[in-house]
Amino acid sequence: MLTELQGGYTKFCCFLCKWDSHAREKRYVVKTGPKRMSLIPGVENIKEEPLVQSEKNFLPPIHINLGLMKNLVKAMNKDGGGFQYLKTKFPRISDAKMKEGIFVGPQIRELMKDSNFESTLNEAEQRAWIAFVEVCHNFLGNKKKRELP
Repeated sequence: MLTELQGGYTKFCCFLCKWDSHAREKRYVVKTGPKRMSLIPGVENIKEEPLVQSEKNFLPPIHINLGLMKNLVKAMNKDGGGFQYLKTKFPRISDAKMKEGIFVGPQIRELMKDSNFESTLNEAEQRAWIAFVEVCHNFLGNKKKRELP
């Protein structure tokens, strides 16, 4: 592992910050932990010296893509046509996963190719969907545009 963190159920499981996963009373109050200033082996679940500096770690584009899709679906009207279309398009996804917007890459790509999906969205959802597709194709994709809005 590049960050050389201890595996398993650990107290400080984030390589970027000192977020305490055992602090149950702060779970829904504190959103981010203080930044890790040093990665000293043997302290706060650090096993060995990291191979790559934490400033040079990037989130893979697929994780950003999945997170954007999750936010998009969570913001959709659950009684609207777009959300109902998703339920019929992907009947094997459970209701809980659908409400939380949990999709995988192939499902998102399939939805991007589907011309019927965009027509089932209301105006605000349609603008958000178009922006999402543009970001996926022009920023997170293999071919990036030079000029971004």
